[in-house]
Amino acid sequence: MTKNLSEQPTQRLLSDTRLNFWRAVVAGSFVVLAIALALFQVLWSDRYVGLALKNRLRLIRMPPARGQIYDRKGLPLALNVMTFDIMGYPLDLQRDEVKQKLLGALQRARLPHDPEKLEQRVKNLYWAPYRAISLVSNLTLLQMTSLMEDPEFPEVLFPLPVWRRTYPAGPLASHVVGYVGEISEQELRSVETDENKSYIGGDVIGKSGVEKYYEDVLRGSIGERAVEVDARGRQRRTLNETMPGIGQDLTLTIDLSAQSYASDLMKDYNGVMVALDVNNGEVIVMWSNPSYDPNPLAWGVSGTEWAGLNLDSSRPLLNRAISGQYSPGSIFKAVTGYAALESGVVDKNTSVHCSGVFRLGGNLYHCWRRGGHGRETFVRALRDSCDVYFYETSQMVGVKRYDDVGERFALGRPLGIDLPGEAAGILPGPEWKKKTMRQSWFKGDSVNMSIGQGFVLLTPLQMASVYATIANGGVFYRPHVLKTAEVEGQPTGLRPEYLQLVKAGLRAVVAKGGTGHRAAVSGVEIAGKTGTVQHDHGKDHAVFAGYAPASKPRYAVVCFIEGGESGGRVAGPLVGQLLSFLLNENGSAKEK
Repeated sequence: MTKNLSEQPTQRLLSDTRLNFWRAVVAGSFVVLAIALALFQVLWSDRYVGLALKNRLRLIRMPPARGQIYDRKGLPLALNVMTFDIMGYPLDLQRDEVKQKLLGALQRARLPHDPEKLEQRVKNLYWAPYRAISLVSNLTLLQMTSLMEDPEFPEVLFPLPVWRRTYPAGPLASHVVGYVGEISEQELRSVETDENKSYIGGDVIGKSGVEKYYEDVLRGSIGERAVEVDARGRQRRTLNETMPGIGQDLTLTIDLSAQSYASDLMKDYNGVMVALDVNNGEVIVMWSNPSYDPNPLAWGVSGTEWAGLNLDSSRPLLNRAISGQYSPGSIFKAVTGYAALESGVVDKNTSVHCSGVFRLGGNLYHCWRRGGHGRETFVRALRDSCDVYFYETSQMVGVKRYDDVGERFALGRPLGIDLPGEAAGILPGPEWKKKTMRQSWFKGDSVNMSIGQGFVLLTPLQMASVYATIANGGVFYRPHVLKTAEVEGQPTGLRPEYLQLVKAGLRAVVAKGGTGHRAAVSGVEIAGKTGTVQHDHGKDHAVFAGYAPASKPRYAVVCFIEGGESGGRVAGPLVGQLLSFLLNENGSAKEK
C-alpha cells in the first residue's frame, strides 16, 4: 500500500524535533561539565586538595611541659619527668591487624594492656582520624626501646616524648597542690574553647588543688607538628611545626617543713591543722588527715583503686580545711563575746552568776562545768569558757548582732581562697532558718549559737581567719596559697577597745588556770581558745584556735580533731607546738 505523500513532511518534522532535543541534551551536559570543572579548578580546588592530603598528612599534638610548683622556700611540690607515649592515628587503627600487633608486642614486653580500653580510645569521638592519639602512656626509656625493637611492632605507630607529673612530697601537700589526670568527657564539654588551650581526649588536666585552680597558668600552650606519611603510614618529612609553650612555674605560701611537722603532730588523729600569717593571709600550713598520695592518680589508677579511695569512710580525698564544715564550739565565743561588748550589753566589769544551768522557759541549758563557775566577768568567762555567761548575754545581744559581727569576720560565705571546693559554712539567722527549714527563729537558737553550737557551721580555714583578724587588730586578709598573689587588707570596722578585751580573755585562756593552759610553750606567749564540739554520732570533736606572739602576733593556728573529745587537753598542745615551731624556725619566738 502506498503511503500518503502528505504525511512525509510531518514525519521529517518529528524526526528533526527529536534530533534537536538530543543535541540540546548533549550540549547542555557539556556546559554543566565545563562549569563543574571550572568550579573545581577555581573555587573548590583547595577543599578537595585538603581532603586528598588527609590520606598522607598527619598531625602530632605536642603537649607542653607543665609549670612546676614549689613551696615558699623553693622545695619542689610538683615536677615533670620525661616519659614516652606510643602514638597512632585512628585512620590507621581502623585495620584490626595494627591493634592486634600492638597488643601482642605489649604482651611480649610484659607491659599492662587492656584491649577494651584501646578500642575505646580509638573510637573516641573527640579525635580526628588524622590526628595522633596516645595508645600507651607513661613508658620509661627502657620500656619504650624494648617495645620498638619488637619485630612485630606496627611500623605505623611511633613514640612521643611526654612530660608527666610527679609529686616529691607525696601525701604531705596533696590537698593543696592537688593532682592531674586524663581529661574526662564531662570536662571536655565544660572547658573553654581557646585556640591555644584546646583539649582533646587523652590530654592531661588539673583535677584538684592548685593544679586545677591555676590550670590555665600551669598548662602552657599546645604545640603541633604536621608530617607527611607514605602509603604504609610511615613518616617521611615534617611539613610544619609549632613548638609548645612551657607553662608558668608557681611558688606557694606553704612551708613544707612546717607542713611535715603538722603531719607528725596529727599522725594519730583524723582532722586538720591550718596556719595563717595574720598580716597578709598567706597559708603557711594546711594539713588534712588522712591524706592521699597523688602520684598514682596522676599516672593512672584502676577503677577498683579509684572506687576504694572514694568509698573510704575516712574520706582521704576531702580537704577538710576548706570543704569540711563543723560546729566551731567554744572558739566561737570570741565572736559572740565581741558582739556582746559592741552591743553595750556587757563591759569588762559586767558579771553573771553561773550556777551550772541556765533556764529558758521550760528548757535547761547546762554549763560544761555542772557545778557552775560562780560569778564571772567577761575576761574570766572567756578564760573559763563559761557557757552560762554566754547563754545569759545571748538573750540581750540577739541574733541580728551576732550575724552582723559574723559577716564582718567574713563568715557565712567562701573566703575566696585560690583553691577549688571551698565551702561557705553557715551563719544562721531568722531569714536563713525560715528559708531553709520553714521555721521561726527561737530564743533557744540564740542560746546554742552563743557557744558555737546549733546551726552555725565553719570551715577550719574560716576559724583560722577569725583568729587572724582578731590578732591583727581587725583587718581581714583573703587567705591564699599563691606567694605572688596581691592581697589587700580589708578593714572590718571591729572596734579596737573591744578587741583588746577579747584578746585579754584569749591570753588568760592559755595562762595558768585557763582551760587552754596545756597549749602554753616556754618562751612563746600564746593566746587562744579551747572548744569541745558536741557530736551526735560519736565522740565529741576537739578544737583549739590561737595565735602568737600574743603581743605582736604573726601566726594564727587552728587544730580541729574529729572525735578528739577535749580541745584543751588534745588540740591545744598541738597548736602550741606548731606555733613554737613556726616562730623558732623564722626567728620570732621571743616577743620584741
